[in-house]
Amino acid sequence: MKIRILIALSVLCFCALIVMGQSRKRKAPSPSPSPQFSWENFEGIKWEKGPSVNDLGVIAQVKVPDGYVFANANDTRTIMEMNHNPTTGREMGFLAPAGEEWFAVFEFDDVGYVKDDEKESLDANALLESIRTATAEGNQERVKRGWPTMTILGWETSPRYNETTHNLEWAIRASSEGAPVVNHNTRLLGRAGVMEVTLVTDPATLAETLPKFKSMLEGFQFKQGHRYAEFRAGDKTAAYGLTGLIVGGGTAALVKTGAFKWLWKLLVAGAAGIAALFKKIFSRKQA
Repeated sequence: MKIRILIALSVLCFCALIVMGQSRKRKAPSPSPSPQFSWENFEGIKWEKGPSVNDLGVIAQVKVPDGYVFANANDTRTIMEMNHNPTTGREMGFLAPAGEEWFAVFEFDDVGYVKDDEKESLDANALLESIRTATAEGNQERVKRGWPTMTILGWETSPRYNETTHNLEWAIRASSEGAPVVNHNTRLLGRAGVMEVTLVTDPATLAETLPKFKSMLEGFQFKQGHRYAEFRAGDKTAAYGLTGLIVGGGTAALVKTGAFKWLWKLLVAGAAGIAALFKKIFSRKQA
């Protein structure tokens, strides 16, 4: 019995969900307290600690706040692979609060300059129907792969475009296997493409996490020569606009840890039906 308790405690050190309420209900303290969760426990990763300014490839940079950690492109791919998740080859960086379970992944799509001339004509209802249709088609692929299907319920946050910062964001509310899924998307428009920012967190903590995430994003900027306003005639132009970004990123991929019976859904940005899948992000076990 003691061995089982120690194993359970070590597993929970790397688990994304720590049910604080349970510890308050115990009449007696646990044999040994669980160490506080920390991304720095992931071995083999060269973490940069904030406050600092870190490059996202050669096109952008992000300020890492005090109390946050950052991993470069190669280490970001290592984090994905060590948790049995496919990589896209477009990863630029990984940023997270050192002692909290949510994180953000930066990926750059060199699709070209995305015109924002649709900013005044985004039809939320029509876009939602397109996303529902695309998700239904994506469900056929999920069934083939043995993944649970998804049902789009509506907007968590309807599409919003900031003409000053050239940021596009939206969030889709869905369900899968009776559990809630929130697909949160952020697209930062640049001269040569789009920086996609994937936010991963428990939907139950969305209200608490989102302000921190947005505050962190304020420290992002494209480098000189790569900014949206620096577009010049002859630059590569994307074959679609804001509507294409939303519909293309709306077919949300189902994500879950797969580690415990109380599986919880993560908050991610999907892309083209099958996005990067964070299936076992927090399932690593400590010997």
